[in-house]
Amino acid sequence: MSKLLVAAVLLLLLSGCATHNHSMHYDAWRLGFFAPDYMEVWIETADVFDGSGLVYVQAGSGLPSIGYPRALSRGIPEVFRGDPKGWPGRVGWGAGKYVRGADLPKQIYVRWQSLVEPQTYHTRIDIPESIREIMRKGERTFCRADGKWITGYREAIVIGLAPGGIAKAWVTGPCLSPIEVTRVQAKVDPVGPYDGRAGGKHYPLSPTSKAYIEKFGVPYGSW
Repeated sequence: MSKLLVAAVLLLLLSGCATHNHSMHYDAWRLGFFAPDYMEVWIETADVFDGSGLVYVQAGSGLPSIGYPRALSRGIPEVFRGDPKGWPGRVGWGAGKYVRGADLPKQIYVRWQSLVEPQTYHTRIDIPESIREIMRKGERTFCRADGKWITGYREAIVIGLAPGGIAKAWVTGPCLSPIEVTRVQAKVDPVGPYDGRAGGKHYPLSPTSKAYIEKFGVPYGSW
């Protein structure tokens, strides 16, 4: 178990008797992840430190959303239609889930494997009070999907993970435009994948992404 995870568990135990007051106007906020096309990632853990002083270990894990390769694709394509360079102009919600029971986050710790390198990274992403205030504030907006005006909330934090240990976060919500939170440079975790329990072996990269990288390389510096 990593030192950070031990600290997180201890903090959770110490905070167990704290009064837990939710500061948002909705039941739960969402944490999602995505990666650029072909730049596959495996998230070992995403731990949330919320505004009430509580810790939610593994609030996120697993595969993030990715445009290419497609989930049901078979074989190496003749033409690679994805483009991993840079971040999308408008990010989606990513793959993830609602962090139920938690107040709005103050900090998110992410430990992930960048499979194209391969390398293991970890970092903390600070969510400032100004962003939490945006998440609390309702905004009148028009939803084209159902043709209605609603009061929407930016109730989701979306994190993009890219090679080189780049992590970028946005806050967004239904029918509302995303707002950039921060961009951080993660550190290489010296103990390697799975807290050193895997003998240095990372989650496997798909044949499609491997073929893309062999042909075009990794666009470092574009994120």
